[in-house]
Amino acid sequence: MKTHSEITSPDSSESTSREIAAIDLGSNSFHMVVAKVVEQDLQLISRHKQRVHLALGLDEQKNLDHASIERGLACLAMFAERLQGFKVENVRIAATHTLRQANNAHLFLQRALEVMPFPIEIIPGSEEARLIYLGVAHTQPQADSMLVVDIGGGSTELIIGKGFEAELVNSKQMGCVSYTERFFTNDKLSKKKFAQAILSAEQKLESMASKYRKKGWQRAFGSSGTVKAIHEVLIGLGYDDGVITQERLHKLVDKLCESNQIADIQLTGLTDDRKPVFPAGVAILTGVFNALKIKEMHFSDGALREGLLYEMEDRFKYDDVRLRTTENLAVKHFVDLEHAAKVKGYAKEFLSQVNDELGLKANSDLFALLEWAALLHEVGLSISLQAFHRHSAYILQHTNMPGFNSEQQRVLATLVRFQRKALKLGEMSDFYLYKKKHIIGLIRVLRLAIVLNGQRNDDPLPEIRLSAKEDRWQLTCNDSAWLENNKLLHIDLLSEQAYWHKVGWTLTF
Repeated sequence: MKTHSEITSPDSSESTSREIAAIDLGSNSFHMVVAKVVEQDLQLISRHKQRVHLALGLDEQKNLDHASIERGLACLAMFAERLQGFKVENVRIAATHTLRQANNAHLFLQRALEVMPFPIEIIPGSEEARLIYLGVAHTQPQADSMLVVDIGGGSTELIIGKGFEAELVNSKQMGCVSYTERFFTNDKLSKKKFAQAILSAEQKLESMASKYRKKGWQRAFGSSGTVKAIHEVLIGLGYDDGVITQERLHKLVDKLCESNQIADIQLTGLTDDRKPVFPAGVAILTGVFNALKIKEMHFSDGALREGLLYEMEDRFKYDDVRLRTTENLAVKHFVDLEHAAKVKGYAKEFLSQVNDELGLKANSDLFALLEWAALLHEVGLSISLQAFHRHSAYILQHTNMPGFNSEQQRVLATLVRFQRKALKLGEMSDFYLYKKKHIIGLIRVLRLAIVLNGQRNDDPLPEIRLSAKEDRWQLTCNDSAWLENNKLLHIDLLSEQAYWHKVGWTLTF
């Protein structure tokens, strides 16, 4: 297995000792883990955790309040001290449920850049689940199959997989913070409140539970703070192995109900900062056990941040995941793969010809995103020819796409949305990880690659070159009669020229 450093740098001395870091911006806590890459080994050298309680700052309009944003920024500033001197490619930061939900997440991300000079990815729940599974799989003895459950502050991820591959993935909007607010208001504890919370968790899982039970697993693991706290409390209650079972969970509920209020809970192994959300976490895990009929569960130290680390280290595998995702999606929606490959080839070549003008960095994800957009630009044809570009955009925005974060999916959706017809650029969303001018450049490249292959002829076109200077782009060909011999293409290019003219761009040929 090659390490990421071996892929990005020929300097073998760097690859023998390189530090990488992963940060998980959760609803309740922010976590950072730093590891050293030594040849083919990954050695964890430090962990950092800070209670931020980001989810508590989310109001009814799904906006983060000022105080929660400031808490998050203060934590990132502290983490940034540890990461001084790190290269951008050696740090990966993933934000989860609360920042997925927050309407003003972009404000937090913009301010975060002032204290943390590394991009933050907001990842979909399904991608969070896949990475959690990867983190557990890399830190546990291998089993034929594993069930992994991760209860966070705002969501719960459930995954079944084999080896390092997640096969069944779900993310449900139930977490220990949200369930505390919903079922354990005023810090009150009672059997009735627990019953309501447990039933709610079971209902959330009702639609998928039978599929999980049918697939089955050899060993079940729980990861992150909620399961860790339950594991440690069980040890404190005399269960030395710390294994979680349904019977032990029911006894833990009874034990918790001996206290009338959350503040009165006194359990060995339960920290004061975990205590406020602990009953809700116990209720959710009990509901998961009931719904999936889990016999026993072990705690795993590995979770999302470890998954991020191992995927950074094994970059070939990361690219394989995204390649497999796009190829599977193309097959699922009956894409004409031969035509898509031609469009992809032209798009790749055109981008290489105009990139001096666009100014994309050599390691930018946008090169690959353009190629994947070219491969998938016609997925919407499986719905309808009419407005298929909009159908394509919807599919790429809302489909589970392992390996892609939320913004990368939005880039793909944007590229295929503007692949044809009028350029209604006012409908384009904002981007945080990428510059809008670069996205617009890719739109132009993709449109031209599609237009030139619009007739789907087997006969190859003569060699065509693309040049660009700001908003003035030109197609040239050594064969002066290339358009005379391709009258339909000439008409299509004239139409494209008119679309460009309406938004103040110039296209000549």
